[in-house]
Amino acid sequence: MPGSVLELTVDGSSMPTYLAVPEGDGPFPGIVVAQHRLGVDVFIRTICDWLAQAGYVAAAPDIYHRGWSREQFDKTTAMPRGDNQAEAVLASLSAALIDSEIVRDMNAAFIHLKEQPVVDRKSLGVLGFCMGGRIAYLMATRNASLKGTGCFYPGNIFESRGGGPSVFAASDRIESPIIGFTGKDDTNPSPDDMERVGKELTRLKVEHDFHLYDGLGHAFMDPTNPQSYIQNVTNDAWTKLIAFYDAKLKA
Repeated sequence: MPGSVLELTVDGSSMPTYLAVPEGDGPFPGIVVAQHRLGVDVFIRTICDWLAQAGYVAAAPDIYHRGWSREQFDKTTAMPRGDNQAEAVLASLSAALIDSEIVRDMNAAFIHLKEQPVVDRKSLGVLGFCMGGRIAYLMATRNASLKGTGCFYPGNIFESRGGGPSVFAASDRIESPIIGFTGKDDTNPSPDDMERVGKELTRLKVEHDFHLYDGLGHAFMDPTNPQSYIQNVTNDAWTKLIAFYDAKLKA
């Protein structure tokens, strides 16, 4: 069953959040999905719906909520990829993000999940794509209760937003196992970037499993992006991702 948009409040601002819930009584594990640059759009909502079909309550908060109204959120996230008007709005919103606010937004979604009777509050994970992959890694450094972290092509992982250490520099705070997926032709993150992250996680004895696909660049999971989407790789990565969450969140 498709999800719906509810409103959470963070820092006095109303934050639209897409919520997808499996059929049945539960309790189910919960996963917060970090949006990509295009926001909580068709792709991110589809991911939440797929997670619900796999037996997870999924919530995707709009981390742009401080910069636009609910009407702008509804209009822009419904626009097709590449729309010039949407791109102009999204560019300014993404440039204004800072890590401390992102963490508060994501934690508000986690709190909401833990308050739902249908959610097993002790079985929580995070997932993100592109910008959201970085956010998922960020949350693994900030939320010790997470049982599983999924990162798809996490760009700019060596950068900080708003001061403080970079996401990568805080890797010693991670307690959650991590699974990652990238293409070998990607440049952000590049294969060398992922090798560097993997070596650091190995040094820190953080459980991780990174998958690099030959001949692929960025955004290969997104069906709304026909220039990069690869269905057979999407199927393979999704199978591995759900097996990971099943082992970590449903055990």
